[in-house]
Amino acid sequence: MTSHQTTQTMKPATAAKKLGVYLEATPAEFQEGVVSRTELNALQSDPPQWLQDLRSTGPHPRPVVAAKLGVSIAGLARGGVTDALTTEQIEALKQENPEWLRKERATQAEVRKETVRIKEKQKEKSAQQTEQPRGPRA
Repeated sequence: MTSHQTTQTMKPATAAKKLGVYLEATPAEFQEGVVSRTELNALQSDPPQWLQDLRSTGPHPRPVVAAKLGVSIAGLARGGVTDALTTEQIEALKQENPEWLRKERATQAEVRKETVRIKEKQKEKSAQQTEQPRGPRA
């Protein structure tokens, strides 16, 4: 009996998401083909020039824009940012620091604080449960 292994492939949109780049800005041959797991690993470990350029100057997809601005993706939408932005545009937004961006950054900071508080509370609860002696078993 022989085992043959099929090559795992993904759509270009999935590969672009995993690479953290905006699909529409990638070369046509990337957008039109399929990407194997091996090809994706090669792109990640030894990125070609086009990928290096996209990662440094953009345009960047919304998750990357949100991370660079320190806000959530929903916060971007509330601020009216619905398109991909270049690094230059992101830096200009940071310099301008509009009211919506200040508000969304504050909201994001509160969310992070709350997440840390909940994790600490869960740790304490977990530690208390492991410290309590168990009663006799029936």
